[in-house]
Amino acid sequence: MRTLLWLIAVTIAGTACAEAPPALETTFESQPRTIYLVSHGWHTGIVIRLSDLPHDAWPESAFLPRAEYIEVGWGNREYYQAADPGAWLALKAAFVPGPSVLHLVGFRIPVEQYFSASEVIALPVSDAGLARLVAYIRDNYERDDAGHPIQLGVGLYGESAFYESVETFHLFNNCNTWTAHALRIAGIRVGSHLTAPELIKDARQAAQTAPSGTYK
Repeated sequence: MRTLLWLIAVTIAGTACAEAPPALETTFESQPRTIYLVSHGWHTGIVIRLSDLPHDAWPESAFLPRAEYIEVGWGNREYYQAADPGAWLALKAAFVPGPSVLHLVGFRIPVEQYFSASEVIALPVSDAGLARLVAYIRDNYERDDAGHPIQLGVGLYGESAFYESVETFHLFNNCNTWTAHALRIAGIRVGSHLTAPELIKDARQAAQTAPSGTYK
């Protein structure tokens, strides 16, 4: 089923994936922070270390009180939460625009250890870039009348949860294009790729060519 969705994306990736656009400019002043891109094969997520943030920068992270790191993923609301989504939900998610969810996972051990079966790429960002990234994530929460995130249930693994998102999911706005957009907001030069392998390729290059020194 996941292979089917990947094949659908690959079929049109040659015309749909853009070259890496200019990222927001990074200048030098303070020590860089590190975020992590995690590839789960067909799906990607971003990991943020909470100690890199001001204490009030991400109030919603308090819903994972024991976390030192949080992985953020995004996807189709019905497909992402289904125990056994099947080919029909894959096709529906791809071709019928629908609601989306955020998937947040909290953990305490090093990222590479927690995701030992996945590819993990460390990416340096500035304080300003990290702040933009967290603001983008916070803006993605659907909220109730009191302004609280709307939790839908427990997540897929570990200490995790699903939250309603304000964005619409479709083939050209999938988990990988969402992740790519978030990385560009943080100042990392990647293209708007439909598939995880292409996004990972860009991220590897970005990690290898990142300037050393201090960031602002």
